[in-house]
Amino acid sequence: MKSAYTLTIKTSIVGLMLALALPAAAQQNKLVSRAHAMVDKLEPKVIEWRRDFHQHPELANREKRTAEKVAQHLKSLGIEVQTGIAHTGVVGILKGGKPGPVVALRADMDALPVTERVDVPFASKVRTTFNGQEVGVMHACGHDAHTAMLMATAEILASMKNELPGTVKFIFQPSEEGAPAGEEGGASLMIKEGVLDKGPKPEVIFGLHMNSQAEVGQVLYRAGGIMASADVFRIKVKGKQVHGANPWDGVDPITVSAQIVTGLQTIVSRQVQLTEDPAVVSIGMIQGGVRNNIIPEEVLIEGTIRAFSPEMQDQIHEKIELTATKIAESGGAVAEVSFQRMAPVTFNDVALTERMLPTLQAAAGRDKVVQMKPVTIAEDFAFYQQKIPGLFLFIGGMPKGQDPKTAPAHHTPVFFIDESSMRTGIKTLTSLTLDYMAGKGKK
Repeated sequence: MKSAYTLTIKTSIVGLMLALALPAAAQQNKLVSRAHAMVDKLEPKVIEWRRDFHQHPELANREKRTAEKVAQHLKSLGIEVQTGIAHTGVVGILKGGKPGPVVALRADMDALPVTERVDVPFASKVRTTFNGQEVGVMHACGHDAHTAMLMATAEILASMKNELPGTVKFIFQPSEEGAPAGEEGGASLMIKEGVLDKGPKPEVIFGLHMNSQAEVGQVLYRAGGIMASADVFRIKVKGKQVHGANPWDGVDPITVSAQIVTGLQTIVSRQVQLTEDPAVVSIGMIQGGVRNNIIPEEVLIEGTIRAFSPEMQDQIHEKIELTATKIAESGGAVAEVSFQRMAPVTFNDVALTERMLPTLQAAAGRDKVVQMKPVTIAEDFAFYQQKIPGLFLFIGGMPKGQDPKTAPAHHTPVFFIDESSMRTGIKTLTSLTLDYMAGKGKK
């Protein structure tokens, strides 16, 4: 039986802990409120940044102008700046005035080889050469907004540096869409060059992406696998060239390739258990032949694989190789199969997601935070998540009242976002950083 004296001591200790916790919680709430108030004041500047980047887009590993503007802004805030990482990457380090964890925030900077058709005053007119072809260049995926939002987040957090309980590592990453042929780039190269290990090592990383088909103001999240892995496969089918009038004297790689393409469609539909893991195998390119009456010697097939687990990735690789080589063999041809792993599954740490969910609801409003289904597009943010716990989110950018089914999609010439959506993104990034540093939601 506990004595009254023991109970009194315990009650006093609990009371003291609560008394100490209350001022800390009040201070934390004050910082978050200040951060959110600054978002509204900064909005015109953020829109100006975004439109400038939109009007001057740069392809992967070529983001020199963008990187320079980012670096200049961070330096103006008194943030330590590192440049030239993974070609054009920029890293800013903001050391708070109080001890605490290191939090990494990431934005991507590259544009796409797309010719813009959106009728806005700041539409891109830029043209360049990509893979030997003259192309238009456009921010057709929202990376211009991502960069502008992280610049604003840096400005807000820098303004409260002395009160900041920890360190922030701002990662402005090039080449998320993939490096040009023959080059390395993106998150994997940034990691290779030490972005997570050199200097203060972050214990967690947050990132977000605009979604042009989710209503403005929404925050979409999912614990676990949120985006698929992405692999490229190439199948070189080798036959025997011959005159088209005498196909029996050769081996037709075009006919064999057609059979391989048909055979590949049975992998997902018949050979793997879709109830366990969804997957996609798509053919995007077939090249072969130069003339109507010449059966060529060789045909090249290229496609993509999307999966939500390493096990499914490996299984599909095995099935593609088996299907292609055996069909080719049956037709007297030879199939050479190769794979290139572009990005792993974007996997949101489950405990981190659960911990930060109240933060998302407080930043955007409980009714605006929506649990989403996994999507089969890929993100190289996944490479960071293989090293440290990470949380990747989507921010709604579709104007209110539009139908998501008809709203302009990503990677298209008509891609469009409501710029007011960036307010939600900035509030989300600042809140995640401040709440995580303060240990909010930690068990």
